[in-house]
Amino acid sequence: MSKLDSSLPVAMFDSGVGGLTVLHECLVSLPQEDFLYLGDTAMFPYGSRDPERLRERIAAIAELLLDRGAKLLVIACNTATSIGADVARSVAAERGVEVVPVVEPQAEIAAAITDSGRVGVLATPNTVESGAYRRALEGQGRALAVTEVEAPELAPFIQQGSPFDESVMIMARGYCEPLKRAEVDTLILGCTHYPLVAPMLQRILGRDVRLVSGGHAVAAAVQRTLERAGIAREPGGEGSYGFLSTGDPESFRDVGTRFLQMPLGEVERIEIDGG
Repeated sequence: MSKLDSSLPVAMFDSGVGGLTVLHECLVSLPQEDFLYLGDTAMFPYGSRDPERLRERIAAIAELLLDRGAKLLVIACNTATSIGADVARSVAAERGVEVVPVVEPQAEIAAAITDSGRVGVLATPNTVESGAYRRALEGQGRALAVTEVEAPELAPFIQQGSPFDESVMIMARGYCEPLKRAEVDTLILGCTHYPLVAPMLQRILGRDVRLVSGGHAVAAAVQRTLERAGIAREPGGEGSYGFLSTGDPESFRDVGTRFLQMPLGEVERIEIDGG
């Protein structure tokens, strides 16, 4: 298998704008790399979609991004990782491209930093029902008590860009109650939208509970993967980043700027076959 061109971009996708929290960390950690991000806002939210339909959609997205040229594929979506990481890996393997998902890197960090062994997972219904986090945590080589909580309304609320008011606090308190009862000392934010409400969750759970987001974990995994494959760019310089959206580009840019905390520039509207 010939080595991929190191000048190619890293491709990344999510059900909407939530994965921009992952892209943000990658842009900060790997400023020399180029990135291409696809937000499948036309199918948002993934968290309550039919899993088989999602698997078809994930395969189609992987094909599209790899057709555009990519040296690495990042699944910046917890639900997509849980439901269809195997599908994305199968598509990418045909091109000699590796896949970095979001679940395993988070589980690795959570297992390493928990003192009590009581780990919480806050995620979408599809992610929880898939058992992906539970399996990933069980594979970390230490005894862990895992408490998983479905938060079906949280990601859609954040995606809409609605103001955070007392109703959001009430929603968050309800989702956090089982986690507090379980006395978790570490919480995996099992959806890339959730870092935007991390301060709220921290206030409810208490400052001693460690929150594990996908951004830091995935950025580190991306760097390790590129270096191991010998396709990382040399440090120095500033790479480019571009955006594709299956929904309205203007809406994507407006909400996405809040997630990325950097200018988005032009967003290309695309259609995806499959799903």
